[in-house]
Amino acid sequence: MTDLVVRRLLIDLNTPFPGRWNGGDAFRSAFFSALSMSFPVGEQYFIDSVRNALKSLPEAERARFQAEVAGFVGQEATHRRLHGLFNSHLATLGYRNQIEQRALKRLKANAHRDVRVHLAATAATEHFTALFADWMLRHPEALAGAEPRLRTLWLWHSAEESEHRNTAFDLYQAISGHHGWRTKIFRYITVVFLADVLRQTLRNLWHDGSLWRWSTWRSGASLLLARDGLFRGNLGQWRDYFAPDFHPSQHDASLSRQWLRDNAAQFAVVGQAR
Repeated sequence: MTDLVVRRLLIDLNTPFPGRWNGGDAFRSAFFSALSMSFPVGEQYFIDSVRNALKSLPEAERARFQAEVAGFVGQEATHRRLHGLFNSHLATLGYRNQIEQRALKRLKANAHRDVRVHLAATAATEHFTALFADWMLRHPEALAGAEPRLRTLWLWHSAEESEHRNTAFDLYQAISGHHGWRTKIFRYITVVFLADVLRQTLRNLWHDGSLWRWSTWRSGASLLLARDGLFRGNLGQWRDYFAPDFHPSQHDASLSRQWLRDNAAQFAVVGQAR
């Protein structure tokens, strides 16, 4: 089991920031803003999926997961709230959050599906966010020039995503989730998640007026497709998910623990799974 701490981040998100908040770089700002736009609805879905899965377990097994799920829910609820504030600033700048609208329609259309399907989708997306989180912690230069409060927001979020990477996966195993469905849904999530984020990134760039600039796409290629870029550099760990004996703990989470130790002054602990 994973001990999960719920933290209150000690930063100011009431002060506005510009559209190109990430060091003035159009692509990096648009891409990470697109990710943030997907977070509140996604994190609520993760919370609901994990809670519903917990209810479906036999009482003895439920007790084993109760505290960890409480920590998971606390962390995700905090992420949802803070990225909601982040997204509100983007909205005041005229950015339209279409990724959220598409996600809500998709969730409504699939609400009737078995709890295992929703939990498999949650575990798959959590694998993605953990890969991205670990990459961010390895490459803090992706936030070069960002205001310290925004840099802290993204690295803290990354550290906690890496920290709770096991929860949905372990619950899926506990409710007799099938390996074939796990990998099938992971393929689906891969396509949908990347298509949604890239589509929202393009919309953000269009609004910013930088969609057709060479410098924009040079930055995008460097961020995503360099040898250790966000996409190319994670390909091997993405493939790991298909192995029958895969478990998220096989991936190194030491940078998450180190960041949380080194930056303890940036947050207050408000609860812990026991």
